[in-house]
Amino acid sequence: SFILTIYEKRVDEADLPFFLGLMEHLAGKGVSCPLPVHQRDGAVIGRLARKPAALITFLEGVSLRRPDAESCREVGKALGELHVASTDFALSRPNALAMDGWRTLWAGARDRAHEVEPSLTAELDEEFRSLAESWPNALPAGVIHADLFPDNVFFLEGKLSGLIDFYFACNDFYAYDLSIGLNAWCFEKDGSFNQTKSRALLAGYQSVRPLSEAEREALPTLCRGSALRFLLTRLYDWLTIPDGPLVQKRDPLEYISKLRFHRKISSASEYGLS
Repeated sequence: SFILTIYEKRVDEADLPFFLGLMEHLAGKGVSCPLPVHQRDGAVIGRLARKPAALITFLEGVSLRRPDAESCREVGKALGELHVASTDFALSRPNALAMDGWRTLWAGARDRAHEVEPSLTAELDEEFRSLAESWPNALPAGVIHADLFPDNVFFLEGKLSGLIDFYFACNDFYAYDLSIGLNAWCFEKDGSFNQTKSRALLAGYQSVRPLSEAEREALPTLCRGSALRFLLTRLYDWLTIPDGPLVQKRDPLEYISKLRFHRKISSASEYGLS
């Protein structure tokens, strides 16, 4: 089975060689992910209705609604495998949603942030100041997925069957990608942090790619940064996109809570990192 994907506003056509090339590279290294299909002329990008399009293999599986610790371990392992497999990928793409991108989002939402929570403007101004001072600048880096949420990981018969949606993939710190995973997989519906899940996710990752001491020390800061990144995209959409029957906006309060949790963390051992 195949999926015909027509690329519209969400994806810049200039980035398609990176995204599709990455999927092909990872699949060639044994990472289970969708594989672009080559046309007769060898190209993977065609046009349909004057828009770029590609035919991509269908990946079997479903996303989990209630991941447990073992599924978190598998996710961590798969993320480590992705990082290792992509080390010799020839193309690169800067992270458009790194700190400069966060500042752009904040500039577009700041004047109305009080509508979500009265004290949010001052709180996030201070968070930007703090992260600018503490953000690491020399950690191991390479291609990251950058959006490894439960809906982008498929499972089949209780086992991880593959990763999808590489359209935020870019080059950044590997441990930043890991922090995105901790935020996406290790909090419960009530907002509480599940250390059993985080310990499993981190152990799975380190079974493939052990973290350096610098990465361990930076992990609480990186978790704050990735929480801020998703808080800001949600906040910006919440305040600027008009409501409508087909519009699904995600509540920024979820990531405000996560950001506040990470501020209280002083050591990666509190995430269960051994």
